[in-house]
Amino acid sequence: MPRKPDPNVRSTLIEVAARLLAEDGPQALSTRRVAADADTSTMAVYTHFGSMSGLVREIVYEGFARLQDYFSQIKETDDPVSDLCVHGRAYRRNALANPHLYAVMFGGESLSGFELSEEDRQHGRYVLASIVGCVGRCVEQGRFRQADPGMVAHHMWFAMHGLVNLELGDYLIEPWGAQECFESQLVTLVVGAGDGLDLATRSVAESAQRLDAELGIRA
Repeated sequence: MPRKPDPNVRSTLIEVAARLLAEDGPQALSTRRVAADADTSTMAVYTHFGSMSGLVREIVYEGFARLQDYFSQIKETDDPVSDLCVHGRAYRRNALANPHLYAVMFGGESLSGFELSEEDRQHGRYVLASIVGCVGRCVEQGRFRQADPGMVAHHMWFAMHGLVNLELGDYLIEPWGAQECFESQLVTLVVGAGDGLDLATRSVAESAQRLDAELGIRA
């Protein structure tokens, strides 16, 4: 009797390929290796993704889809600074929960040798929409100084991305551990955008209380 198709094989292939790319680089990514580690056939790769480049593309797309899933659970409140900080916490939590996907999401050397179009590389920008929206409300309510919300959101993304990368690489150690640096970074970013220190500190603290409740068990 032929073996029934595994309904989870597609997601397994994505996870396996992401791990190989993140840990061993593009030279480790072959159809045979991915199929063997996923306990399936090489044909499964072509059936689900068409090619190895198609599989790599789906890793990138899946990584951003998971991040967007986290963002979509965040509620909009009367405190846009708190909302913005919850997004920062969700960004970090997603990276820690999906380190291999996160390592591949933004391309770089880990994708060397695989064809990704410019559209593919810019694909994940849709997740910035909710952050830009939060920044816009911060400006409208006078918490942030007048500025282009998109540019402010990008500056915060740059800073958060750098901190998370350092944390994933185990570079942040006591007395400047990852948690301490992260909490300080949130306050620094918000104050740097124009918020008062007392208000910023209060909103950052509130965002910490909201995270588990809003992201639930999937976080």
